Amino acid sequence: MFQKIKRIVLGRSLKSDELDHEKFSVLWGLPILSSDAISSVSYACEEILMVLIPVLGLASYRPLMGVAFAIICLLMILVFSYRQTISAYPQGGGSYIVASENLGKTAGLVAASSLAIDYVLTVAVSICAGTAAITSAFPSLLPYKTLIAFVMVSLLAIGNLRGMRESSILFGLPTYMFMISILIMIITGIIKVLVLKEIPPVSADLHQPMQDLTLVLFLKAFSSGCTALTGVEAVSDGIPNFKAPAQKNAKRVLTLLACIVFMIFVGVCFLATMYHVVPNENVTAIAQISSHVFGNDTLMFYIVQATTAIILTMAANTAFADLPLLFSILAKDGYVPRQFMARGSRLSFSNGIIMLFLLSASLVMIFHANTHHLMPLYAVGVFLSFTLSQAGMFVRWLKTKEGKWKHKAFINGLGTIITAITCMIIAASKFFHGAWIVLLCIPIFVFVMRKIHQHYEQVKRDLDITEINDSLIRKQPVPTRIILPVDSINRSFIKAVNYAYTLHCDNMEIYHVDVDAYATQKLQHKYGCLQLDIPLCCEQAPYRNINETLLHHIEEEAKHLLPQQTLTIIIPQFVVTHVQKNILHNQTSLLLKHKLSYMRNVSIISVPYVLHE
Repeated sequence: MFQKIKRIVLGRSLKSDELDHEKFSVLWGLPILSSDAISSVSYACEEILMVLIPVLGLASYRPLMGVAFAIICLLMILVFSYRQTISAYPQGGGSYIVASENLGKTAGLVAASSLAIDYVLTVAVSICAGTAAITSAFPSLLPYKTLIAFVMVSLLAIGNLRGMRESSILFGLPTYMFMISILIMIITGIIKVLVLKEIPPVSADLHQPMQDLTLVLFLKAFSSGCTALTGVEAVSDGIPNFKAPAQKNAKRVLTLLACIVFMIFVGVCFLATMYHVVPNENVTAIAQISSHVFGNDTLMFYIVQATTAIILTMAANTAFADLPLLFSILAKDGYVPRQFMARGSRLSFSNGIIMLFLLSASLVMIFHANTHHLMPLYAVGVFLSFTLSQAGMFVRWLKTKEGKWKHKAFINGLGTIITAITCMIIAASKFFHGAWIVLLCIPIFVFVMRKIHQHYEQVKRDLDITEINDSLIRKQPVPTRIILPVDSINRSFIKAVNYAYTLHCDNMEIYHVDVDAYATQKLQHKYGCLQLDIPLCCEQAPYRNINETLLHHIEEEAKHLLPQQTLTIIIPQFVVTHVQKNILHNQTSLLLKHKLSYMRNVSIISVPYVLHE
């Protein structure tokens, strides 16, 4: 039944050689890997105004464009820098690979931790912002916004578990619809004001400025607006997801991403200045602009709101495309569990997708799907990874001196300085609003990843064979010692005894722990009727501690083993066909096997007997 449901929800399993058909072209790679950056502009303008309006009031709109152009300048620097990263590191991995190779493993793990946190927050923030767009159009849904957000995260996870190709078509079309509808809104709004000379109303909530614009206020607004740049690194992280030529296609997508973000972000900010948008907790800035441009309850108003809600939801798909890939690289290096390397039935890194779903869904529930509560946690991690990536590339050019390395080093050096300053501004301005949580989590994640790596290295050393020769193999048979625990004479026990005889072992015993004299006498009588040539050993347990008594006996027997000799424990176990009834049986056997698994010279064999109900 489970397999049928899985096939219906996720689709048929794919062969490994079908992986190339699952990769992105430029047409579909753009919406999947750029949806985070493209959608961020829908709330970045609002975040800037939330800083400026309480202080500057009606005078907020002039510096708004200055902040917007400062962010666009930083975007261009990042795009030029990441184009160089794509050329130098075609295997993907982005900041983690660049920082690890050029700045050391610790820097790489810091970058990986920052990116992982950012991707989780990307899903949570994007989903919550998409939910806000829905409730802005339909206020009656406000009480259900947490539930709506959870359902949207679940649908995204299922869509990505179906595989890259299907998710690209499923999530790509809404991204293009958003771009078209927002561009129509920008063009229409500009024409109505500048050409048709329509005078927008001024909100009654606006007040006269309480103070002048200061550098600190400008930097605070700039740090809030930098959420528009989250997701820029996703293209360089996901190079392996592109069809050949992967590098060239990744560069094209990155260039298109920069052009689209420039047009939409500047356009939305310009409309916000013309229509005097005032941030409202229940109505987004985009909803206010589209209401002014198209009017309430018009078809275009609902189209803009619908596509905005969808693109904000789809923005989370960037994280679903990149975080599992990052985890697979970290797993390959031994810094996260190896299970994250495995591809699922649809050739996606399903364990990474499930992990991302669980973490992001938890954030949505904890913060009650409130975008503004999550936003202070956002952008710190991504700008830290930006800085480490730029610094890593700068060091690389200084070391290798490849090609026109001087101007490349200049671009990456400039990018390092600007992103580092931006990171410090964001961390300082949002520290007490929640950024401290991210700054605390990063070193914790680095510590945990190092511990995982130490464990894998220790396991590797323990299992490694330094010199392979014929002395490792037992060419002469070594006598084996077998113990078969018995509680009662039944069909399961008979099957275990018959199996034991197939091992042709002369050193075997049947062992029983005596906790009930009458039951033991009954067992001895039945055992005598079998006329076996295997001795029955009964040992009393006055405290009725069956497993402890048996384990003590096995430990004592293990002490007398010859070199390279193994003590084999055969455990009869019956299996119930109804899975839910298994909890009623075999608990003692499971605990026993768990304890025995820690004994190096002891082997465990389970002999199942299936009960047909």
